[in-house]
Amino acid sequence: MAIYEERARKLFSGPVTFVLSAPELKFLPDPTVPEIAFAGRSNVGKSSLLNALTGRKSIARTSVTPGRTQELNYFDVGGGEDGSPPEFRLVDMPGYGFAKAPPAVVKKWRHLVNDYLRGRQVLKRCLLLIDARHGPKPVDAEMMEMMDIAGISYCVVLTKADKIKASELARIVAMTEAEARKHAGAFPEIAITSSEKGMGIDELRGFVLKSAEGG
Repeated sequence: MAIYEERARKLFSGPVTFVLSAPELKFLPDPTVPEIAFAGRSNVGKSSLLNALTGRKSIARTSVTPGRTQELNYFDVGGGEDGSPPEFRLVDMPGYGFAKAPPAVVKKWRHLVNDYLRGRQVLKRCLLLIDARHGPKPVDAEMMEMMDIAGISYCVVLTKADKIKASELARIVAMTEAEARKHAGAFPEIAITSSEKGMGIDELRGFVLKSAEGG
């Protein structure tokens, strides 16, 4: 993975640009480059992780308001002003598990996400973010099942790992690995990260690049 980490560091230090927000599949960009999607409950830290991975402060907006992101947000990684295509795209998927959202919003989210997972041929892998302070919740297991059914390969990423003691983190890691083993699409190993402290960010960058290249 070391070679991927070094290449990914250089790649992410170059152009990373916001492309568009798609409230429906018809607004997605042409499926010409690999895509890596990020999924997770509302307030799990997706925007913070995307900012940490890309080395930007606000490439993805952060918010304390659950359910703010209700579209598929696209970011190009690589490419240039000469018209060269990006190496791959990051896709920030709408957060799930927002208890106060109207049923119509939840229904729209489910249709958008499910159709994207099932029908996007250039989607190489998903990263499923879970808050290390809480571990996997029933809604996370539901998301895993949705990806299993869609035939998507995914890696579970624990976020905010700096917020708990080492002994508690070890317990959460074991619990999360046990849940991942129940699902056909999940990687057996999980990633442990902290956007604030930079924990696991280099390794995750390398994993994203390897996934985009079909590894």
